[in-house]
Amino acid sequence: MKLLVVESPAKAKTINKYLGSDYEVIASFGHIRDLPAKDGSVDPDKDFAMVWETEGRGAKQVAEIARAAKNAEKVILATDPDREGEAISWHVLEALNQKRVLKGIPVERVTFNAVTKDAVQKALANPRPIDQALVDAYLARRALDYLVGFTLSPVLWRKLPGARSAGRVQSVALRLVCDREREIEAFRAREYWSLTATLATKAGATFDAKLVGADGKKITRLDIGTGAEAEAFKAALDDATFTVAEVEAKPVKRHPYPPFQTSTLQQEASRKLGMAPARTMQVAQRLYEGVDIGGETVGLITYMRTDGVDMDGSAIAAARRVIGKEFGDNYVPDVPRKYTVKAKNAQEAHEAIRPTDLSRLPAMVARHLEPEQARLYELIWKRTIASQMESAALERTTVDIAARVGARHLDLRATGQVVLFDGFLTLYQESRDDEEDEDSRKLPAMKAGDPLEKRAIAAEQHFTEPPPRFSEASLVKRMEELGIGRPSTYAATLATLRDREYVRIEKKRLVPEDKGMLVTAFLESFFKRYVEFDFTASLEEKLDLVSSGDVDWKALLREFWEEFTRAIGETKELRVGDVLEALNGILGEHVFPPRADGGDPRRCQVCGTGTLSLKLGKFGAFVGCSNYPECRFTRPLSASAVDGEASAEGGQTQNGVRILGKDPATDQEVSVRDGRFGPYVQLGEGEKPKRASLPKGEGAASLGLERALALLSLPREVARHPTSGEPILAGIGRYGPYVQHGKTYANLDKGDDVLDIGANRAIDLIVAKESGAGGRRFGGAAATPGRDLGEHPQGGKMEVRAGRYGPYIAWGKINATLPKSMTQESVTPEQAIELVNARAAAGGGAKAKSRPSGKASAAKAPAKGKAKAKAAAPRKAAAKE
Repeated sequence: MKLLVVESPAKAKTINKYLGSDYEVIASFGHIRDLPAKDGSVDPDKDFAMVWETEGRGAKQVAEIARAAKNAEKVILATDPDREGEAISWHVLEALNQKRVLKGIPVERVTFNAVTKDAVQKALANPRPIDQALVDAYLARRALDYLVGFTLSPVLWRKLPGARSAGRVQSVALRLVCDREREIEAFRAREYWSLTATLATKAGATFDAKLVGADGKKITRLDIGTGAEAEAFKAALDDATFTVAEVEAKPVKRHPYPPFQTSTLQQEASRKLGMAPARTMQVAQRLYEGVDIGGETVGLITYMRTDGVDMDGSAIAAARRVIGKEFGDNYVPDVPRKYTVKAKNAQEAHEAIRPTDLSRLPAMVARHLEPEQARLYELIWKRTIASQMESAALERTTVDIAARVGARHLDLRATGQVVLFDGFLTLYQESRDDEEDEDSRKLPAMKAGDPLEKRAIAAEQHFTEPPPRFSEASLVKRMEELGIGRPSTYAATLATLRDREYVRIEKKRLVPEDKGMLVTAFLESFFKRYVEFDFTASLEEKLDLVSSGDVDWKALLREFWEEFTRAIGETKELRVGDVLEALNGILGEHVFPPRADGGDPRRCQVCGTGTLSLKLGKFGAFVGCSNYPECRFTRPLSASAVDGEASAEGGQTQNGVRILGKDPATDQEVSVRDGRFGPYVQLGEGEKPKRASLPKGEGAASLGLERALALLSLPREVARHPTSGEPILAGIGRYGPYVQHGKTYANLDKGDDVLDIGANRAIDLIVAKESGAGGRRFGGAAATPGRDLGEHPQGGKMEVRAGRYGPYIAWGKINATLPKSMTQESVTPEQAIELVNARAAAGGGAKAKSRPSGKASAAKAPAKGKAKAKAAAPRKAAAKE
């Protein structure tokens, strides 16, 4: 019996069907060991010695692999063909050696780019040893990420409250998003005009031509800057005579795009299918590992983490056969197309992403696939086939037109394009994030010297627009252009930025949160070298040299660590005032945008004499007045409500304060304000004015005086307790709206309004809480059963449930929190398996469902150890970067 180890149970299940009873196929469930999330896991003082930990699910899988290895005649490590796959095989071998179970049993490493019977059997016939250079590259990256996370993140926590973590690649990607936001904020629109003449040929065919020159000078897009200039040109054109000066028709070839690599697949799936990069990779993983097609389990696509664009010769031949059959011989080029890419990252797999069998048309497999799988497979199939099709033939025509009026000579130009042969365009055309409309109209027939008749002259006003925010697709493209990150890291980097709440997605665009802007500004001020694009790209190239065996990985670490620790040391004496001064300088446009009335954007609009500035509090940064404590004005960082912005309920917002009217009982002004913890209403001014928070999800812009007064009246009596006769109150507290009886509190559900909740509902919530049916300590409805996600491959039912800190997956004693990119309704069984396996490998247990990582231990820690226990959570997060 031969033992074959792969990383995923789905892949194991597929391969087991190919190999039969001579092989036992076991999954490692990804990495079986990891660096413990604590200081000392990588020790620079001991030549970067690394301490690996095997626990939870990893320990169980090691035990199972060791059991099978004892009686095996051979151990075959068949994990994925990239750097991470090589590292998993190395970890398995190291763990088996530590358990001393091999005792002379031969160990082989095999790789295959597709999970098909032929590919697996071919790989088994060509074994090799573990590639130590790839392993060294993995160790170097893992050590760097750990050292940056565990060294830089604590500096952020001390100097910038509210910051979550910093990471080697994550922080540079975040800088791209924040730099673009600052460009947008600094942008000032510029007026310009264009002039278009609608002309007709002798045959009566009409077309449009644009003004491009006057009196021997070219006119570019922004040259006509005022309406007066535009009207002068329009008057001249109205009186001009028009003649064709020159007609030029050029043949143009458009060549097909290469087949997909990881980055281009993520970009196109985002544009065409609306799939986030992380989701694209999850669905692609399923297609790669194997799908049941009419009783046969087969991998439908090749390995999806690759920087390559080349295809196997047999795949090219198959593509040409499919093209001839489906589209005709004239769509098959005379010579097969070969694509190459300057791949610096030798640690990744190098064949393009393609279907394993190109004769398996999308329509043939769609009924066996889930909708997302079918759409992604069709996208990959079309791109692959199109890459081997004939080029498209077009004709691009340019017509120059002379307009004369008196002594003036005006130049106009019309362009058009026609497709003579569609070629690959009949099947596939790549999308763009921010493409401009291409003029593809066909121009009427005309020749030089032909007179033209004027039909209309139009002058149109335009304004320049700011650069667009990055979409996930365009950010991946920009990272690839700059050499930041690698195919296997793009999706994880974007997911980290969202999970850390550094960015959010609005209308498919990445918008930096305030804390993301703060972290970037802090790093640019005090760790500029480590968020520079060139430095990060250079480090990636050095890591690639480790992959190829040209650079020693520990020498690379020593060079990096020496400079990095020096930079960290320079921040030890950094004062809060220094930090605030730097942040005020970099984030000026973001925090203090220009006022509509032209006034000083940093003058406090409440007291009129104070200066607004960034302040650092326990929960992060906010804007406050220099006249504190006499003036207690505060607002969040971003001035979302800028001067002069009107609300739906009337009144003007000034520096985050909007007057709603006066309280009839006290004759004091009632206002809605932006505070550091969100919007709130306030009655009057003074040292301790009465305030009330707005319920979560309620917008300040739509708030009226009547509702504001009702909120200020809280807490209010709703009912009397049926047993004690004491009042039951409704109010809004730290954890949101609640009802209270004595010392018993119960949170309101989303459907309950704190101002409208009735006596029966309030009594039900209190009685349920007092009887123990209320669930959580701070209230909430009785626990409801979770959604069944089926059986785990290792046995046991999986459910997705609602928890106090968000939805989570429950499997036995393991509870894994859903990332923000997933919802309780959309999570799939496959995603659930990945999440609980990762949680198990990290040592997660039942407490994970109700507390953020690290806080469970803090709750049980003795008083002296509470500070250390609380610090464990962010350190653990930092280690994951």
